[in-house]
Parts: sequence; structure tokens; C-alpha cells
Amino acid sequence: MDKLREMEIFVAIVDRGSLTAASEKLGMSTPAVLRALNSLEARLGAQLLVRTPRAVRLTEAATSYLEACRRILVAVTAAEDCVTESFRKNPHLQSVDA
Repeated sequence: MDKLREMEIFVAIVDRGSLTAASEKLGMSTPAVLRALNSLEARLGAQLLVRTPRAVRLTEAATSYLEACRRILVAVTAAEDCVTESFRKNPHLQSVDA
């Protein structure tokens, strides 16, 4: 799974307060969300969330990471919007085939 997708999943878990609620928002199974979180934590070498049967809680290490993820995801959306807007203003632009 790519890093951006893991960030999106992590932010969704925090925003929704649980793995199950995040999985519903993302249209993924709860086990898939858990695998993504486990993969992210393994890649970073740090636990990001304390999981209980009813909720999740950020660890100290996760607080600054969460804010960085939010900034990155906003920047990616803005970059994509620039391309969409450019194409909308210049419909004669064609896609480039590789």
C-alpha cells in the first residue's frame, strides 16, 4: 500500500474515532484498515494509536505525525485541483500517453 493511502487511512481512523467507523467511511473492510495501520506503524517503527474495544487514542508520537499527514493530504488535493482547473480552463489540452 502506498504511503499516501496509509496516511488517509490513519487520518480517517483518528477523525472517526474507531477502525470500524473509518472502514465504513473509506469503503474498506475493518481488517483491511487494521492491516494498513499495522503496516504504517511497522514502517515508521512507532505505535501511533492505542486501540481499545470502543475507541482509539493517539500516542504522543502520533500527534505531530497526524498534523503532518493533514498538511500533506491537503497539499496533494490542492495539486490535483490545479491540474483539474487548468484542464477546465483549457479544454484543448490533451492527455499525454506514456
